[in-house]
Amino acid sequence: MTTSPEDRHEHRDEVLARSERLERLPFTKKLGKLLGTSGVGWALDAMDVGLISFIVAALAEQWGLTDSERSWIISVGFIGMAVGATLGGLLADRIGRRSVFALTLLIYGLATGATALVGSVGVLLVFRFIVGLGLGAELPVASTLVSEFAPRAIRGRVIVWLEAFWALGWIAAALIGYFVVAASDDGWRWGLAIGAIPALYSLIIRIHTPESVRFLETKGKFDEAESIVQDYEASAGPEYAYDGPTMRSEEDAQRFAVPQPERHLTIWSRSMRRRTAALWVIWFAINFSYYGAFTWIPSLLTAQGFSLVKSFEFTLIITLAQIPGYFAAAYLIEKIGRRSTLGMFLAGSAVAAILYGQATAEWQIIAAGMMLSFFNLGAWGALYAIGPELYPTSVRGTGTGAAAGFGRIASIITPLLVPVFLGWGGNVLVFTIFSAAFAIAAGAAYFLPEQRGKAIN
Repeated sequence: MTTSPEDRHEHRDEVLARSERLERLPFTKKLGKLLGTSGVGWALDAMDVGLISFIVAALAEQWGLTDSERSWIISVGFIGMAVGATLGGLLADRIGRRSVFALTLLIYGLATGATALVGSVGVLLVFRFIVGLGLGAELPVASTLVSEFAPRAIRGRVIVWLEAFWALGWIAAALIGYFVVAASDDGWRWGLAIGAIPALYSLIIRIHTPESVRFLETKGKFDEAESIVQDYEASAGPEYAYDGPTMRSEEDAQRFAVPQPERHLTIWSRSMRRRTAALWVIWFAINFSYYGAFTWIPSLLTAQGFSLVKSFEFTLIITLAQIPGYFAAAYLIEKIGRRSTLGMFLAGSAVAAILYGQATAEWQIIAAGMMLSFFNLGAWGALYAIGPELYPTSVRGTGTGAAAGFGRIASIITPLLVPVFLGWGGNVLVFTIFSAAFAIAAGAAYFLPEQRGKAIN
């Protein structure tokens, strides 16, 4: 968490790029504020994603939804997320990370609030698509923004901490499901009304979150970038103050011999294509299994004969295991590396999925479900830490957004396939398929380059 005196002064007499000056800093109050601000937005996203699984279970009883209708209510949001993730990444590389972050929170917050007023499945599907647009764009953009401020010595850990806010949001969704949605016939409407909070929070994001220094430099806004870096150095203490020459133009960058990113690089350039392909496979497989399992668990439990309240109670308990999963991943990612942590947690998810498919007794369902939560969400934390480190600034938003967008294709089709799989072989077949997907993702993780301790450019 701290930087040694040798590291602090290693480059004191050399010309340092602003990105290098950020890389040498310890964890500061400024970074903590950015992490907290972005994390709350992340948690609100998770609350919305988690809440829909409880909403669908409640509406299935009130509106008499068919399996097909339930599947489409879940999947249409992921269609929006696929589009939103791709467009959000592209926009983040053009208009800035902070602006896209705030805009996406506003879009999906307002759409979620409007969903509370719907009276038909058709209108519900329209608003769920709009919610997905905002949600899909926000997640990769937020992780990119925080990655570009976090020092390399703790970057992976910081991003896992960011992802850990997802668990808080999902727990909030489970609490709303248990205490609000299940409390009355209109409980699902009140639950969705609570989901409108991100619309208000977007204003805080826009006002109090700094723009990425690396992005500002690509747009020639050197004075604004310098001001932000100085604020972060001041937050770290006087020993981190930098009094050397700074870049004010691209000519300065060339004169100071500061490496510049390749101008025409794409995520499918020769140097990028292997990591991009592997990242896309992982995103697809983990989305396939995670959303297939966790958006259907409340409904699957009621289908097994448990009451709506009891199924929500089980889901809440299972969700709590996400938190230690994140803490374990945050510790290991800087100890054994990104690839090994991701591969290990994906392999653990594969084993847990098999066990959940075989579970019948209450204690078995809870134990296997908690194991699945622990390993699966730890894997998500490692994945979000890895993504932004794989690409340079010029295509970082595009790279992370495109991978997330491709992964959302899996989250679209899986809820539609679950009823089919259930008809063929019940829970055993469903979770065996999920286990296979996790195993494929675990193998693909070892095709990614190890980025622990490396600076991002």
